[in-house]
This record gives sequence, structure tokens and C-alpha cells, in this order.
Amino acid sequence: MLPLEGDIAVLAEAVDGRDAVAATLAHRPDVLVIDLEMPGLDGLGTVGEVRRRLPEQVVLMLTRHARPGVLRSALKLGVQGLVSKSADPAHIAGVITALHEGRRWIDPDVSAAAVISDSPLTDREVEVLRVTGEGCSVAEIANQLHLAQGTVRNYLSNAMQKAQTGTRHEAARYAREHDWL
Repeated sequence: MLPLEGDIAVLAEAVDGRDAVAATLAHRPDVLVIDLEMPGLDGLGTVGEVRRRLPEQVVLMLTRHARPGVLRSALKLGVQGLVSKSADPAHIAGVITALHEGRRWIDPDVSAAAVISDSPLTDREVEVLRVTGEGCSVAEIANQLHLAQGTVRNYLSNAMQKAQTGTRHEAARYAREHDWL
């Protein structure tokens, strides 16, 4: 739909996060438009990988849920824009243009959700629960986040206590349901 909204050319599309990293490195778009929720490596992980190789890459992240943790994580990664996936294509095109011109854009509903956050989780606890929610093992989480397995277990244990759950998967589910991720 984006090419119908003006001077936007789609250089590539990706089926998952790893494919998105490869396509971004190969095509070097003016603005990378990335979905937060993708199979395998999610949008935040993808942006992290892209930023390590292309630190100046302009990024617009599309999200279905305006979770406060997502906003914080995205901003820490240097994402310049966050827009609801359900936004009108003309609005998304306008935001892409604004980002290309060097401006930032965060949809008001996304920023409002971040302001009212009551999450007790630390940023690292959010990260390990986010990756846990993707079905990763402790070893996979440690590898993906560049942490020791014992450190991952400590973060998971703390998050489970804060969510008052018995397993890391329950903690991840609870955190998502309460907009902590």
C-alpha cells in the first residue's frame, strides 16, 4: 500500500527478523519500516542487529500494542518513529517522509501508554521476558542478549517474583497481559 501513497519505493520485504537484517544491509533503505512482531528475531532484536552494522539507519517501527516497555526499548535502540500497525497508510507514509527529513514521530497513543506505565520490571528483565515469550531456552536467551546463562536465570527469577508466577513462561505471559513488555 505504501507505494500508492506518494514517492515511496519499497526496496525489499522480509518474512522474519533475520531476513529483514539481510535485506536492510543489502538495500540500505532511507527508512527501514519494521514490524515489532515477527517470527524468530522480533522487531527490537532486528533493529539491534541493524544498528550494530548501520548505526545511522533511520527506523520506523510498527506495533499492534502500545506497550510501555516496547517504547522504552525502541527509543534506547534509536528508533525514530513508532506508529500503530492499524494506522491509515497515508499516515504511515507521512511519518516515513517526516523521518526521512530528520524528524521523529511517536503516535500519541503509544507515548501515552508509556507515561502511565506501572511496571516493576527492570529493562533487562523486560528483555529476557520478551525473548522468553518467543519460546527461547535460557541458553538461547543468553546467546541472543550476550549474557551469561546464570545472569539470565537471575533476571528470570526476579521477574517471576515480581509477576508472582511459578515459571518464566507464565511471567512472560503475565507481563504481556499487564503491558509491561
